[in-house]
Amino acid sequence: MPIDAAKATSAEPRTTELAWDHKDIQLYHLGIGAGAATPDKPHPATDPDELRYTLESALQVLPSFATVAGGGMAVAGGLSAPGIDVDLAAVLHGGQTVTVHRAIPVRGRATQTSTVPAVYDKQKAAVIVLRSEVADDEGPLWTCDTQIFVRGEGGFGGDRGPSVRLELPDRAPDRTTERLIREDQALLYRLSGDWNPLHADPEFAKLAGFDRPILHGLCSYGVTLKAVVDTVLGGDVGRVRSYTTRFAGVVFPGETLRIRMWEGEGRTQVSVTAADRDDAPVLADTVVEHS
Repeated sequence: MPIDAAKATSAEPRTTELAWDHKDIQLYHLGIGAGAATPDKPHPATDPDELRYTLESALQVLPSFATVAGGGMAVAGGLSAPGIDVDLAAVLHGGQTVTVHRAIPVRGRATQTSTVPAVYDKQKAAVIVLRSEVADDEGPLWTCDTQIFVRGEGGFGGDRGPSVRLELPDRAPDRTTERLIREDQALLYRLSGDWNPLHADPEFAKLAGFDRPILHGLCSYGVTLKAVVDTVLGGDVGRVRSYTTRFAGVVFPGETLRIRMWEGEGRTQVSVTAADRDDAPVLADTVVEHS
């Protein structure tokens, strides 16, 4: 059995040292579309609202950077856990939550502690739950909870796990914006550390069941959080407390994301769809908790 759930969940926590600086942050921000043209920004490369993501003297850190900090991807960490040995072509990112405990510094060194709290049996697939807690000398920085969906690895008799779906509000969204995914977006985003060939190699993508490479789910995740921060939170990344999503469908480079937002007290609920494919779902059960 490629997945030994008992061994994975009982394994000792694994620690990894992380380090990053302004270049890593700028590369990540560029990978999720910072500085790119949008309908309301005719000169995005010099727009002050974009320079806070791209210029080192004005830099702030979008909390979703936590998913790539140190160049280590949460998905890769989960697949290297004891008791887990799966085919990379069968792996999809199922869901992601980032909880920030304080502002992520522009330059940092920290320790990441990773565990596998659960492995769920969905019969036709397995879901590996990975938790990564990151702290520096001043205390906790962030916690990442990652769900890794592995096709064909279910049926081992384990707990099916939760299956909660978040209904969208029964009213029109308060805001709707669109973000174009450039043809080279996945090639740029993968430089932040996710080297899965599914996002670059056409032949590998075919083995995984896609007619061409797909965008990283975590790229869509970052694009969406930036859109919420820029349109709802006045560009202030420090207001984000947590951000969670379920990856509901794929995005192909060259497509446009349609991002709908419903604002509430201390939270914004989001729906993300592929505008070019009749609003096919991309991100669901998506909430940004904020001040």
